[in-house]
Amino acid sequence: MSTQTIAKRREYLFLYDVSFANPNGDPNDENKPRIDEETGKNIVTDVRLKRTIRDYLKDYEGLEIFVREIEEDDGSIQDAKARARDFLKNTENLEDKSLKEQKQILADNILKQCIDVRLFGATIPIDLTIKDKDKKKNVTSSITYTGPVQFEMGQSLHRVKLEYIKGTGAFASEKGKEQKTFREEWVLPYSLIAFHGVANENAAKDTGLTDEDLEYLKKGIWYGTKNLITRSKAGQIPRLLIEIVYRDGVHSHIGELHRFIKLETEKADEEIRSPEDYVLNVDKLLEAIEEEKEKIEKVLFRKDKNLKLNKDLVIEGIEFVEMEI
Repeated sequence: MSTQTIAKRREYLFLYDVSFANPNGDPNDENKPRIDEETGKNIVTDVRLKRTIRDYLKDYEGLEIFVREIEEDDGSIQDAKARARDFLKNTENLEDKSLKEQKQILADNILKQCIDVRLFGATIPIDLTIKDKDKKKNVTSSITYTGPVQFEMGQSLHRVKLEYIKGTGAFASEKGKEQKTFREEWVLPYSLIAFHGVANENAAKDTGLTDEDLEYLKKGIWYGTKNLITRSKAGQIPRLLIEIVYRDGVHSHIGELHRFIKLETEKADEEIRSPEDYVLNVDKLLEAIEEEKEKIEKVLFRKDKNLKLNKDLVIEGIEFVEMEI
């Protein structure tokens, strides 16, 4: 594993779509898909995308992540303090060490082992035991890392239609009853969602984020989305991933890449059901990249074959490379 932190800033644009699914339910609103009331667009939190990435890295790449659900022996779910203590289990004479020493050991172990903390940072609550005048003393504290990789809230590139579906279940509502249970859910017939993100080379120094970690990040974005198999998330397809790699010494980026693309369609937004119903216009995106060409080393991209662009991703003087994930 590489130990050299990233030296170059990265910027990401990620598009994926859902078909008759709920990309991100709101627990405060009957778990309905999140919709901006003013624009009618679908909203997906950055937390949802990060969870997708974490689950993929753990389940398919076998990597350790800090933020995950662990069941204790009594059936309860492990809390964050207990999770942190997992990374001190093999430390000899732990209670003889000072609070500062214990926190440093904990931080080093978590950053070394947990890719999600190196990527996204974390606030880690801790409950440690130290010796104070030959007596044991419990001390609560925390460790905070700002994540080098941050995503804005995702949003659809068009207005969406919310549909309510009700059906019968397979089992009776109660023992001895003939009436079956009812299944109720809210779904979106279609939503094309765009996320914008940045990998900050300065913050990477604090968490130890490496170029290898960013390769795993891209796998998590693309294949994690494709491998979501829960009932409410099935049918999500990655359509486009762009990574802009800036030159050494460049500490800025374009920003808000999702605002430089738009759908062109003859249908009403709410009638869109697949990539066959529109073309993605990338004119302004290419213009924005060209304006910053002196700062950019290269642009990597991966495009689903069913997504139609109004023009190829090509700019004279900038290397565009199809991504191998």
